[in-house]
Amino acid sequence: MILGCHVQMKAPLFLEGSVKEALGYGCNALMLYTGAPQNTKRRPTEEMHIKEAQALMRENGMDMERMIIHAPYIINPANSIKPEVQELAREFLAFETQRTSDIGAKYMVLHPGSFTTTDLETGIRSTIDCLNTVHYPDNVIVCLETMAGKGSEIGFRFEQLAEILEGVNEPEHFGICLDTCHISDAGYDVTDFDAVLDEFDHVIGLDRLHVIHLNDSKNVRGARKDRHANLGRGEIGFDVLHAIAENKRTAHVAKILETPYINKKPPYAEEIKMLRSGIYDPKALEALEE
Repeated sequence: MILGCHVQMKAPLFLEGSVKEALGYGCNALMLYTGAPQNTKRRPTEEMHIKEAQALMRENGMDMERMIIHAPYIINPANSIKPEVQELAREFLAFETQRTSDIGAKYMVLHPGSFTTTDLETGIRSTIDCLNTVHYPDNVIVCLETMAGKGSEIGFRFEQLAEILEGVNEPEHFGICLDTCHISDAGYDVTDFDAVLDEFDHVIGLDRLHVIHLNDSKNVRGARKDRHANLGRGEIGFDVLHAIAENKRTAHVAKILETPYINKKPPYAEEIKMLRSGIYDPKALEALEE
């Protein structure tokens, strides 16, 4: 299994420290932000220990495609109400994709955005227009994330994402990140993941699926709330998530955990160990609460 999790990037080792953190959890993939997701403050990539991180990944048999970059939340390409928000989305999307390229990563996950006070179709058109204003580095693919449908989010149905993909001028630079919590909250029945993949393939195409976020959900299917849970502690359940992790149709796709910390402690080592063994051990998570 290609399993990873969200890791930190902080001084003094930056990306090298991110890879070391992931390896310490038993990961063979990882995901990170290149800076705080809530603002535009960014450290120059020249200071981020890129070569050291790349070397460490090679030493551990990890291709750079397994280092996933997540775009910051402040990028909202679906907002057509405030011109300054749309301009920020354009400028920072271009900036972040270039940083992704400089790091040597291939995939950058992006939330399609929220239409705020307009409507779904206006939001989709706004997102397409925004994405079409950016020139993308040759080696970068932007993976639009499947959303839960909370509030005015777009991208909670495969058809909405397909419409965006059909509207972009450079389709070779776009793919999809599928989040298990989000699609369950959006109404998809992940207990039959092959049926979900069949629908995805029919609407979008499985060749466009490049990243999976493997999360349990605190909500019942169709709740459209987006609240992640630790594996086995939510409404999806460990057995379903393990079956998704080992599904042969997506064996080549990195599965990234974004599950909550427990008692301010990362649960990733315990959760990844359970996924690799196929055995759910609630006591491993309970131990983090002590």
